[in-house]
Amino acid sequence: MAERLLEGDTALVTGAAQGIGRAVAQALSEEGARVLGADLNAAPDIDQSLQCDLAQPGAAAQLVQDAIRRLGRVSILVHAACPRRNESDTALEVSESTWREMLAVNLDAGFALGQALGRHMRDEGIRGRMLYLASLHADSPRNLPHYSASKAGQTMLMKEFARALGPHGIRVNAILPGAVPGGGFRLGPATADLESRIPLGRFGKPEEIAAMAVAVLSERFGRYVTGASIVVDGGLALYNWLEART
Repeated sequence: MAERLLEGDTALVTGAAQGIGRAVAQALSEEGARVLGADLNAAPDIDQSLQCDLAQPGAAAQLVQDAIRRLGRVSILVHAACPRRNESDTALEVSESTWREMLAVNLDAGFALGQALGRHMRDEGIRGRMLYLASLHADSPRNLPHYSASKAGQTMLMKEFARALGPHGIRVNAILPGAVPGGGFRLGPATADLESRIPLGRFGKPEEIAAMAVAVLSERFGRYVTGASIVVDGGLALYNWLEART
C-alpha cells in the first residue's frame, strides 16, 4: 500500500459540514491526517467535529485552543468557512450586517486563526501548512462586494502570512475555486448560462478542489509552494461572467 500523503499530520478545517470544506476534510483524513472539522453545524464523516460560529467575537481564538487541546498539535489549517451569500446582494443592496458577517468570518477569523496557529507552529517547531479557500472574486468584481472584498483580503492576508512564516518552514497558500455547486454557490437565474462559458464545459466538483488542496498541503507535491493563489476553475477565469456573450 502506497504511503499516504498526510500521514501523521493533524488538521483543523473550518466550514467542514458541507461543500468544498467537507470534501477537503474528508480528503485530508483519507490521506492519513487526523482532522478536526469546525462549522456552524455538525460535520459528518470526519474524525472529530465541533460547532463554532466564527462570526462571533473571540470564536476563532477559542477554536484554536480547542483544536490544540483535542489534537495535541495542529500542523495544517484549512479555512473554508464562509457565510451563505445571496446573489442579489449587489453594491447598492447589501446590508451593513451582511457585510460585517462576511468579513468577520472570511477575513477577521482568517487572520485570528492564521496568527494563532502560525505562532503555535513556530513555537512548536512544526513545519506547518495553511490553506485559505478564496475565490475568483478575489481578482475581479462580480456584483457581490462583501464577498469579493473579503476574498481579496484573504489572498493578501495569505501572502503576508507566507512572508512572515516562510523562514520558520511554514507554507501558506490559497485556492481560488471556480463555479462549484453546493455550499455557498447556488444555481439560479443569474447563473443560468454560466456552465456554457466554462472552457472545460462543466461546473467543478468539491472533490476536485479537495484533490488540489491535498497536493499543495503535501510535502511530496507542494513543499516549494508558498504565497501562491492557485486557480482551480475549468478555465472560467478566462471570462467575466457578467459580460454579455458575443
